[in-house]
Amino acid sequence: MDLTSRIGNVVLPNPILTAAGTSGYSTELSEYIDLSRLGAVVVKSLRIEDWPGNPAPRLAPVGQGLLNSVGLEGPSLKTWIDQHLPRLRETGARVVLSVWGRTVAEFAQAGQLLAEPPDGLLALEVNVSCPNVEDRSSMFAHSAKATAEVVSAMRACSLPLWVKLSPNVPNLVDIALAAVEAGADALVLINTVLGMKIDIENRRPVLGGKGGGLSGPPIHPVAVRSVYDCYRALSEVPIIGVGGVMHGRDAIELMMAGAAAVQVGTANFLDPRATVKVLDEIEEWCATHGVDRVAELIGAAHSSDDQDDLHDVAADVP
Repeated sequence: MDLTSRIGNVVLPNPILTAAGTSGYSTELSEYIDLSRLGAVVVKSLRIEDWPGNPAPRLAPVGQGLLNSVGLEGPSLKTWIDQHLPRLRETGARVVLSVWGRTVAEFAQAGQLLAEPPDGLLALEVNVSCPNVEDRSSMFAHSAKATAEVVSAMRACSLPLWVKLSPNVPNLVDIALAAVEAGADALVLINTVLGMKIDIENRRPVLGGKGGGLSGPPIHPVAVRSVYDCYRALSEVPIIGVGGVMHGRDAIELMMAGAAAVQVGTANFLDPRATVKVLDEIEEWCATHGVDRVAELIGAAHSSDDQDDLHDVAADVP
């Protein structure tokens, strides 16, 4: 069975990756799984300088989902490159670096630092779904213009740019198009959904940062819709789907919506072996359904949609 996944010029042995922020920024999961089995490891989003993150508490379970307000805590990019990337490379893992910034200038600095990237990096995930201190009313990903500015600022980097977008907008396709026109090589859909949990006994938000990002199974349908809509509008642009993937069937659903690869996130907190279990379940599903190449699944749900469009056109013909 051919599990090969192609994301533009990046070729992976299979379509399963970790999601940024759910597997640390080094070899944390290597105690439980062989990291070289995964398509790639996407490390926790890092900034040009180290960042302390948000006050505790940072995590709160919400039904089957998880609210987080970690606040992107982590070491500086240079520290990570010098101290943590070598350890990841020793495991045989294929590595994707995720970066964030508070300003467009910070993203530009990161791009310049990676103009000649160190060995062992496959791609750069540009996390524009983070607070924009230049416009405190929104994240970068809430604006097509701001998203394009960030992607343009990162173009000094010679790695493929995968741009991670937010579902918390009414015009996701327009923002995705702006990212692509600015130089994005692939889209990562989606980041967390904005949410909050209140302790009704103490009459205050549970999280130290008050609001947080909701992840896990509750947002899976949002991810499927986001991937589907963007693939329908931009089918030539590779998409990495992420959101509520707990089992192989969840990943397959995202691929049928249009994803070329899939990231596993919140499931890692429940089971650090979740990624390889999802991969095994995909292979088993393909075997029982006569699928020889996992790439056959990409966008499969759109064939009926195309027929519906034809019926609509026919209905308009007098």
